[in-house]
Amino acid sequence: MSENSNIFKVHFLPNDTHVEVNDNCTVLDAAHKANIYINSICGGDGICGKCKVILSTGTIDAPPTKLLSGEETEKNYILACEASVTSDLQILVPKETRLEGKKILLDQNEQHYMTWKAILEQARFKHDALVKKICLKLQPPTMDDSVADHERLYQAIMMDQNVELNVMQTGYRILKKLPEVLRENDWTVTVTLGHRGKVLEIIDVQPGDTSKINFGVAIDVGTTTVVACLLDLQTSKVVDSEAVYNTQMKYGEDYIQRIIYAIQNDALEEMQRSIVTDINKLISTLVKRNDIELEYITSVVCAGNTAMHHFLLGLDPERIRKEPYIPSANFIPPIRAIQLGIDINSRGLLYTLPSVAAYVGADITSGAAAIRLDREELPTLLIDIGTNGEVVLGNKEWMVCCSASAGPAFEGSGIKHGMRAAKGAIEIMHITKEFEVSYSTIGNVPPRGICGSGLLDCIAEMLRSGIIDRSGKFQKGIKTDKLREKDDEYEFVLVNRDETAIDNDIVISQADIANLIRSKGAIYAAVSLLIESMGLTIGDVHCVYMAGGFGNYLNVRNAITIGMLPDMPASRIKFVGNTSLTGAKMALLSEDAFETVQNIASQMTYFDLMGNQKYMEEFMSANFLPHTNLDEFPSVQEELAGNNT
Repeated sequence: MSENSNIFKVHFLPNDTHVEVNDNCTVLDAAHKANIYINSICGGDGICGKCKVILSTGTIDAPPTKLLSGEETEKNYILACEASVTSDLQILVPKETRLEGKKILLDQNEQHYMTWKAILEQARFKHDALVKKICLKLQPPTMDDSVADHERLYQAIMMDQNVELNVMQTGYRILKKLPEVLRENDWTVTVTLGHRGKVLEIIDVQPGDTSKINFGVAIDVGTTTVVACLLDLQTSKVVDSEAVYNTQMKYGEDYIQRIIYAIQNDALEEMQRSIVTDINKLISTLVKRNDIELEYITSVVCAGNTAMHHFLLGLDPERIRKEPYIPSANFIPPIRAIQLGIDINSRGLLYTLPSVAAYVGADITSGAAAIRLDREELPTLLIDIGTNGEVVLGNKEWMVCCSASAGPAFEGSGIKHGMRAAKGAIEIMHITKEFEVSYSTIGNVPPRGICGSGLLDCIAEMLRSGIIDRSGKFQKGIKTDKLREKDDEYEFVLVNRDETAIDNDIVISQADIANLIRSKGAIYAAVSLLIESMGLTIGDVHCVYMAGGFGNYLNVRNAITIGMLPDMPASRIKFVGNTSLTGAKMALLSEDAFETVQNIASQMTYFDLMGNQKYMEEFMSANFLPHTNLDEFPSVQEELAGNNT
């Protein structure tokens, strides 16, 4: 113990990191201070049970909990968020609680050097970067041509860019250095121009021709991951991509938990600093890897949900989670990136794409632009299943949207052995009528848990094989020892301990199934409500676009079988990857695309499902497999009838 009896040392393994904390601190607080990630979906409220760590030495004060099994208690497992430090400690963070080995799955297309010119043309966007460089050869003044330096520059820009004088502006710093720069290289200069709404700003003027050296970064600011893509703004080529886990996760994996943490701990600056640090690390990695100077990065475009934009910009997010759920801003004007501490060119611009409402953010408006929902002739659905479930229905004439209160169950939250799509996650699963389980994992390594696609397969396969009924209840009469009662709850053993990487059986419990059914039910209810609100039927929907990483290995047939997706031909359901990032790249490279995202955000009509009685009725009906009304799922009705014969 330290000389000060109120200060204790906590030693974290396997990181081999030491930190000193006060005696009223929890182990989770100590981990935050040590900058060590500990899985904590509920943000430290003691309700998720994911922050399990092993107390190697020392003593703690913790209330009793049902979130730890008797076997885990015997092995000195504790909940980090519930354990108060009362002595010097040594804490082992087990594999299932840390991020070790969890490589983020980037879109493979991002790994290739490619031009986006063809993609922009296919989407009918003109390549015209938000921040661009143009080389100008000005005529020097004479006695017969005595136009001032600044006005001379404006005239050249107007002729080159076909713009009016009244849309341009110049800062004081540029005015002060302009005469010297113009004459330094015989009146040949490179002008950096940035779109700021209706204004075209002269961001910089450099001597000579540097127009071919201009880069920008498109960023998907996700709740779980932050993905950055470096683009050559002159050629429209993707140079490189990188991703990290959002370090805000240590404050809670759900952004509502992070808002609560920020308000209760007066930690908004801390949250803002956290996400900016992530972005700076990504940009630094990209420029070093590609031998590019930071000053050559002239623009950043960010797309994220409404809460993440508030954290990034340091805006007060408190009212997002309280009625009537009002953001500080949905449409945010461009600002100097340096004002937020983002390390690029000191006069470079940060653009944040627009949101629609508290729970439909720029990741959705960006995604809608990426698939050109605004050009669809027939009603089309865009569904993004992630930390939340957002749904957009529309075409070129109209768009309606909502956010389903699905909860992140398909990202592993609230599921005993749920995890993200990472190395060791079961991503595909089959169960025979004899209850034999086969599976494949990401990385083809021993399983550590089950990710979203595997969980979806699991529910569908258990329904087909008769392990559960349509209400999701275990059929206790089935003849297998894999169904067992443990800690006053039934669970089904999917993988025996000797096959796993976590020294424990991987199971799915009755509570897990109920959680997953609620999540899929919320998504389907949101889809149903939007379709019905427009006087349409499922048959009127031309296509369903599935966005986000969840769709990478999603079995469409299984998604329909459990009633998460509407019963329609699989050919009409398309996976489109990270459309949030795709839209951000398009906006970075094209003013047309940027304006399209703005227009889409203005056009969308938001349906607030909070307290919506019709939605609650739809949700209750969708809390069966696939639905209380089997007539909505004729193919599943036929499938289940065939299984019973």
